[in-house]
Amino acid sequence: MTVQTADVVVIGAGMVGLSAAVAFAQQGLQVVVLEQKASQLAQAMSQVKAQQDVGYDSRVSALTCASEQWLKSLGAWPLMQGLRIHPYTDMDVWDGEGSGHIHFSSRELHEPHLGHIVENRVTVAALMEIAAGLKSLTWVAGVSVEAMSDVAADGTRQLTCSDGQLWQTALVVAADGAMSGVRRMASIPMWEWDYGHHAIVTTVTTEKPHRNTAWQRFTDDGPLAFLPLSDPHSCSIVWSTSPDHARDLMSGDDQSFCDLLTRSFEQRLGQVQTTAERSVFPLRQRHAKYYVKAALAVIGDAAHTIHPLAGQGVNLGLMDAAALVETVLQARDRGDQWSSEAVLLRYQRQRQAANIQMSAGMEFFKQLFGHQQPLLKLIRNTGMNTLNKLSPIKQHIVMQAMGLKGDLPAMAQRKSG
Repeated sequence: MTVQTADVVVIGAGMVGLSAAVAFAQQGLQVVVLEQKASQLAQAMSQVKAQQDVGYDSRVSALTCASEQWLKSLGAWPLMQGLRIHPYTDMDVWDGEGSGHIHFSSRELHEPHLGHIVENRVTVAALMEIAAGLKSLTWVAGVSVEAMSDVAADGTRQLTCSDGQLWQTALVVAADGAMSGVRRMASIPMWEWDYGHHAIVTTVTTEKPHRNTAWQRFTDDGPLAFLPLSDPHSCSIVWSTSPDHARDLMSGDDQSFCDLLTRSFEQRLGQVQTTAERSVFPLRQRHAKYYVKAALAVIGDAAHTIHPLAGQGVNLGLMDAAALVETVLQARDRGDQWSSEAVLLRYQRQRQAANIQMSAGMEFFKQLFGHQQPLLKLIRNTGMNTLNKLSPIKQHIVMQAMGLKGDLPAMAQRKSG
């Protein structure tokens, strides 16, 4: 079998992997995308348009302003706007077991919105459309990586695919998800533990309009979020709860599920009237002990997964992609060996600290709201209400969450003027 060559091979064509592949290709590198699912670039947009007439994707993401800017820099955002995205202007968070409450508003920040709720398939389709027009990007679908070599003397790695193809590349980018096979082949160890939660996701319609607000109630069994969609009475929900409760919720009929959801959400949007098909998946915390080796980088869920209660998972992954691209391009422009471990460690230093900090924050909130001792309930409710009144601190927190502050890659920063 002839060995084919590429500058970069990206494994996995989700939002994170595709964004990295597109960015590398747009900057003149020869890129190959290896995707396990059989799919064609040319059909992505038309398929999503057809699906929109049927309903919403149950998997959505709350994209920050930094993620929006990154996708704009790739040319994907206008295509996403032509499909279906929805800005949210407010966020309402409360403790269902007490009186604690925080409200965030874009008006307080003099911003048009806090972020956008976007169906995952919309983001993927837009990136696939961009990829289809790039001559320096090769799309190989319906294959998996069976083996990866150690680094050769010339600094490259060789990949063996399930269809027998061999690819030699200066840089392997593992974006193949939480159960990453490439990460396992590279013997990268993980910190990992079970959250003790399963997440139920679906789309519901509600009696009252959502008012462009993202809602989240902390229950005694886990957080329940209602995320606003383009229809004013439609929301995507993420209900994180115990495995036993999740099993009961999945086994009930639609009417009983809607009634339970209405009560658990304290009727904030009136009666939950209908639900689409429900899906459930276990939640685990994972974090790679390191993100890089020579000629190899892991990004997105392949590097880290966190609890969805703050909706930051995909945003962290997109910032990984932006930071990796930026690191490689800066080294290339300086004439450095851009796929060397020494260069790739710059990406790791930038992203690992930020990702661990976010993971620790999510674990703190899960533990804080997971305990029902009276003293802890008093502390968290007092803290929430106090924070709600401290506008400067509250605004700083929300600006960080929106991706308008912090150490961000240049392509994810808002352009001035």
